[in-house]
Amino acid sequence: MTTPTTRIPHASRVLPLTAALLTGTVALYMLLVAFGNITDFGTNQQFVRHVLAMDTTFKDDDVMWRAVTSKGLQDAAYVAIIAWETVAGVVLAAGTWFWARRDDIRGRSLSTYGLVMVTLLFGAGFIAIGGEWFSMWQSDTWNGLDAATRAFLFAGVVLIVNQLPTGQARDDSRA
Repeated sequence: MTTPTTRIPHASRVLPLTAALLTGTVALYMLLVAFGNITDFGTNQQFVRHVLAMDTTFKDDDVMWRAVTSKGLQDAAYVAIIAWETVAGVVLAAGTWFWARRDDIRGRSLSTYGLVMVTLLFGAGFIAIGGEWFSMWQSDTWNGLDAATRAFLFAGVVLIVNQLPTGQARDDSRA
């Protein structure tokens, strides 16, 4: 005698796998960025210092009052960026782990937190604050807007994928 089987919709298998792989890719990216900034501290430290000092912008008197010239404050901002990158990478790695274990609720939740952290860093931090407030767009040398936009879009697309419904019907009446 054959027993009826429940067919698992294709999306319920593919979307969690896709979310896991894409989230893992962003986690890897963020952890490599943080690792690079920690092990080669001086390179991007100079980037942050120049952007905050606004020393390669058009030097318009109407906006130069925004410049942060204190090396202590510049370095504190850089360390905060590295800490944010590290935490985002770890949260995304945990989200990837839960997706891989087929714990979609925890995977989606942690991935969402991590991906929002990445989009905030690159969108609010680098594009809005660095690009506009500190006029990074004016610099030929210290302009990271293209890289920030790529990272922002990358994390944003993965965030959308993470939010797609998997097609799994859940029966909450059974515990």
